[in-house]
Amino acid sequence: MTDDLEKAFHKAMLNIYDLGLSKYGYRANRFLPMVREQGGVLTAKQLLNASGYHEGLTKLWELGGLEISMEALVLEPRWESLFTEEELQIARNRLEDLGFNPD
Repeated sequence: MTDDLEKAFHKAMLNIYDLGLSKYGYRANRFLPMVREQGGVLTAKQLLNASGYHEGLTKLWELGGLEISMEALVLEPRWESLFTEEELQIARNRLEDLGFNPD
């Protein structure tokens, strides 16, 4: 079950890259290789546990696209079991700090 969920999350992470490119013309040049090399879950955990906002979140905020951010994806109920409560709270706090309601 967890393997299937992790694979589905990985695909969802690749999908938000594609959405960023098609909807906003944003090429997340660091994000895509991270996801491909480390997998979606590990990439999300690394970005969540790093201090401050990552480049992609800042760029999506500038473009008005926080709905397709990694943080918004992580907070979707189907992925909750992949992350700790602390990681989920970090994602929520970042989005709320930028004026986006993740609910």
